[in-house]
Formats: sequence, structure tokens, C-alpha cells
Amino acid sequence: MFRTILISAAAAVLLTLGEANAQVVNLWPGVAPGSESWTHQEKVYEDTPVGTVIQNVVTPTLTAFLPDSSNATGTGVIIAPGGAFIALTVSLEGADLARWLQQRGIAAFVLKYRTVEQKGEGIPQMDMDTAGRYGIADGIQALRVVRRHAAEWGISPDRVGMIGFSAGAMVTSGALLQPDSAARPSFAAMVYGGPLGVIPAIPARLPPTFLAWAQDDRVSRGRVVRFHDALLAAGIQPEVHVFATGGHGFGTRKQGTSSDHWVDVFYFWLQAQGLTTRATAAGGS
Repeated sequence: MFRTILISAAAAVLLTLGEANAQVVNLWPGVAPGSESWTHQEKVYEDTPVGTVIQNVVTPTLTAFLPDSSNATGTGVIIAPGGAFIALTVSLEGADLARWLQQRGIAAFVLKYRTVEQKGEGIPQMDMDTAGRYGIADGIQALRVVRRHAAEWGISPDRVGMIGFSAGAMVTSGALLQPDSAARPSFAAMVYGGPLGVIPAIPARLPPTFLAWAQDDRVSRGRVVRFHDALLAAGIQPEVHVFATGGHGFGTRKQGTSSDHWVDVFYFWLQAQGLTTRATAAGGS
């Protein structure tokens, strides 16, 4: 039996991420657009097989994991956890990675985006484009918020990227493929996910893009491959890593498979982009 806690949205973030001194920022100045009539109450489940999980998110936030100024690189990464748009796996696909990046001088921001109300048990049948539109809007807004706070947080606005897992990868892909090129992430990584519904139009030019998945992923493999093929057809050359095993939702979990090391490959890719060394003008324009 999982332990359920009903608490305020801000307190839920701090409790869930285990960061008593973390900085939590609301994404929107008031009620998030499009959810004005939402009345469901946020729930936090602890000690699940995938760590801490949040459901019924109404108030989207960012939780900042800022590195020490002595090793800060000026790079920032927004992390979008997965959970089929009915939940967020905020430790396995959020805080664990955020701390890992923070230790390496990269500012990390765990995105708690809006999810549809969960009624009953299991994953309901739903249109993913409809379910995901709130999370995508929150992802795009998160980029604006982080860039707005760039000087305060010691990062460069042109070094703000996103990484997403499963449904969070759809959030990331929505931010990456948005029509406003200036508002896109500076780089984007999608791990066992991407557009889970209709493939959006692929722009002719995109920031550096990273994809990773496992061959034995029975949940998202087909959709990820479809997205990969659409990128290639549009002339985009993403960085791609396909692991033989690992399944779906491996996140930061160690399973004794080669997918355990996806985060190292991701870091090497950031290194190749020049994003793991100090920016010449952190916080500048």
C-alpha cells in the first residue's frame, strides 16, 4: 500500500524532491491558462516502485537545483518527468537527475507540469494530444521563466535546454517544435518518448537534439522510432542512442543493462556541444 499525502502544491514539491532549501517558482502569475475551472486536489504518493509520484497537478512549478558558483557552467536544463499525463515520476525522472547535473556544475530545474485528473485505478484511454497540451504549454512557459531568471541563477539564456522522459519527452518535443524559433530550448533531449499523438510539423532547422530509447521498450518504441524517422525526413540529424535492453521508464534506475549509462552518454553529448564548461558570460545575453 502506497502512502498518500494531501498537502499544498508548494509543500508537495519540497517534500517530494527532498529539498528543504530548494527554490520553487510558480510558472504562471495566477491560475495557469486553460485550467481555471480545475478543482482536483494534488496527491503525492511515496515509496512506489518508481519512487515518489505526484498526481492531479493543477499548479505548475519549477524547482531549482543550482550548482555552487565555484563550478557553475552557465548551462541550465529543465527536466520534464514522465507519467502518461496522469502522474509525474518526480524522483526517478526528476530530482535524481537534477542532483546529478547540479554536482557537475549544471543548473537543473524539475518541471512539475499540469496533469489530467486521475479517476480510479490504471491509465485511462485518452487522446494524448489533448492530454498533453497543458504540459506542453507549461514547458514553453518554463523556458521563459528560466531565461527571465538567468542572471539571478547564474546561467546564460542561450544555454537553457530541456530533457524529458516518456510523456515528459512529449512536453520537450512540443517546446522544441513550437513555431517561435526564438522561444525553443537551446538543446533538447528526449528519452523513451516524443510526440505521442500526431507528429507536428518538423521545422527545417532545430537546436541540437538527443534521442535515447531501448529496443525492448513495449510502450513507446514505435512512436519514438516514428519521430526519429520524421526528423531524418526533415533533414534533422539528431544524436541517437538505442540500447538493446532497459525497457520503458528506466530513468536513473540501475538494472544492470547498458541503458544504465544513458546519462553518461547524455553528458558526453553536452560536452561535445561545449555546454559542460563555464560560459564566458554566465547570466549575460
